[in-house]
Amino acid sequence: MTLQLGRHAFADDATLMMAIVNRTPDSFYDQGATWAEDSAFSRVELVVSQGAEIVDIGGIKAAPGVEISAAEEMSRVVDFVARVRAAFPSLVISVDTWRASVAAAVCAAGADVVNDAWGGADPELVDAAAEGGAAIICTHTGGATPRTRPYRIEYDDVVAAAIADTVAYAARAIAAGVSPESVVIDPAHDFGKNTFHSLEVTRRLGEMVETGYPVLVSLSNKDFVGETLDQQVGSRLIGTLAATAVCALAGARIYRVHEVVETRQTVDMVSSIAGRRPPARAIRGLQ
Repeated sequence: MTLQLGRHAFADDATLMMAIVNRTPDSFYDQGATWAEDSAFSRVELVVSQGAEIVDIGGIKAAPGVEISAAEEMSRVVDFVARVRAAFPSLVISVDTWRASVAAAVCAAGADVVNDAWGGADPELVDAAAEGGAAIICTHTGGATPRTRPYRIEYDDVVAAAIADTVAYAARAIAAGVSPESVVIDPAHDFGKNTFHSLEVTRRLGEMVETGYPVLVSLSNKDFVGETLDQQVGSRLIGTLAATAVCALAGARIYRVHEVVETRQTVDMVSSIAGRRPPARAIRGLQ
């Protein structure tokens, strides 16, 4: 079915790049490179020029750290969302937050998507998304508390748990008033998972796709890639793209990324191999 992200609609075979924009001074990947508002806006301009259909703006890093109040989080993202909306009317704006109060504020400022990376930790988040006319990303975290790292977490079947939790979250969102066309599920690699769990979710991603909900994957520079290949942050692109290719073959729809161009080419190549996308040109042997 058509994927509706706020005011923007996409065909059921579209694959979308969601570029990460961190309004934080302590991001694990860029170490605060886009903390200053003008630097963050330059990042938006860059990724839009590279073809990103979505930007995902975050005001708090996922890892443990200094406590950030809802008011401080809003100060980092709300006015910035309004600035991006004014400059790029056709861009899908997502905000990475687990707080209903922040979600309500960014929707009022022009956000199209609420990206809840913490699996519904705030039960009122679905209401904020519904009232704001926004899409929602429903993630699986195994019940983890926001901004905590997993410790010896176990599952009988991690993929079954991811499906059960995200589908239940999706049902809650729809019951709250979010359009069924505006619900996306995400296995949430690394969140509430060890490396073996994230590898299994990647290997079996097709089972999540079979639920019928569009699937988002956030693979870029994740720890499971680094641990698998013994690579530090900044040296995980090849592993990230390998995992991306597996997820693309399985049918993932949205890719949350740091590197837009490389991910787009990977996804497009896999989509063409799978027969879902024609080559951009095909003249070999015809001329």
